[in-house]
Amino acid sequence: MATIKFYLQSKKNPAGIYVRLREGRNIDAKAKTNFVINPSDWNLTKERPKNLKDEGFKKLNAELTNFKGDLLNHYNDSQNQSEINSKWLKNFINPPTQSGEIPNMLVDYFGYYAKHRKGNVAKSTHTKILTNQNFLKEFETFTRTKFLIKDVNINFILEFKNFCESRPIPLAQNTFARKVRFIKTICYDAMKNGIETHYQLASIKAKNEKINIIYLTKDECNNIYKKDFEFDYLNNTRDWLIVCCETAQRISDFMNFTKSNIRFDGQDSFIEFTQQKTQTKMSVFVTPELSELLEKNNGDFPRKISSAKFNEYLKIVCKESGLTNEVDGELKNKETKIREVGKFPKWKLITSKIGRKTFASNYFGELDRELIMSQTGHKTEASFLAYVGKTQTSMSKQLATAFKNLKD
Repeated sequence: MATIKFYLQSKKNPAGIYVRLREGRNIDAKAKTNFVINPSDWNLTKERPKNLKDEGFKKLNAELTNFKGDLLNHYNDSQNQSEINSKWLKNFINPPTQSGEIPNMLVDYFGYYAKHRKGNVAKSTHTKILTNQNFLKEFETFTRTKFLIKDVNINFILEFKNFCESRPIPLAQNTFARKVRFIKTICYDAMKNGIETHYQLASIKAKNEKINIIYLTKDECNNIYKKDFEFDYLNNTRDWLIVCCETAQRISDFMNFTKSNIRFDGQDSFIEFTQQKTQTKMSVFVTPELSELLEKNNGDFPRKISSAKFNEYLKIVCKESGLTNEVDGELKNKETKIREVGKFPKWKLITSKIGRKTFASNYFGELDRELIMSQTGHKTEASFLAYVGKTQTSMSKQLATAFKNLKD
């Protein structure tokens, strides 16, 4: 009669649980299961977790028992039909995906999604897909569970939140919310491909924590635009900041602008290009401030630099321009790579995204939203409003001024 035993091969935490199936001298198959455990919690003699009063270990023990029963049934069905060896055992644990078959496992589908979206999305988006896939692999290790796409329900999100909060450095609420939205995107894509999803998928929500939107006020812009810096690389960065704020574009677009993108229409001029991220064809107006810069550069844009250098130098430009006041914001911790909420000097919070937020915020309430959105490229009002940093107080003041003008 066949015997099935569980054992560990590593003393490192977490350690994979292995299974061995033997019968007589001819059959001896070994393979690693998808279950893991801390070696200090494993009972070598009884081949199960030590503390069965713990709900997590109790669940793991039940899954190991079910696994053993399923394996024994599969073994009985396979006799005289398949060669019983370690490869047979591995295929039982992780059935091979047929060529062209769409996976129904959550982590596997991330890989499928990345493969089929590559070339249709920006490189940063493709990287984001793989990063989230690796994060979910950590989650599966933490829960000792392999999730199907149809397992993504409200209870799944509660477990996922517990995992995010129990990390050595807990994820910020907004980072957690972004990951939940990404998981939902993956599940909806799977649904389009005929993969079963949970009926609760649409009702899954993850609220964002209200974060102060950082932008440059008109006074701050004027101060930086007019400032001369000691070093040429900072003056070049300042000029790119003018391009950034006056066109309201992403760095992947504005840093690639050249003289050939400029089209003249009478006394007005426009920059025509296709956005890299969305593939939207754009024609953005050259504002008077940008026109002045282009004239200074003989009709051309500043000297091109990398996005990393731009973000690095931009902080120096803003710091030397006096943006040292502390404001509420969100900043990535360099050591942990986790975004933290708190008060920071404003210059530390300035990145290449500042242009879109600055343009949207400074002209909000002064120009029609449709006109501002035509410059920023936002397709929906909801996504556009996420870039507007004006407070209710400042908007109320603008309304008061508008009423006074009406009376005049």
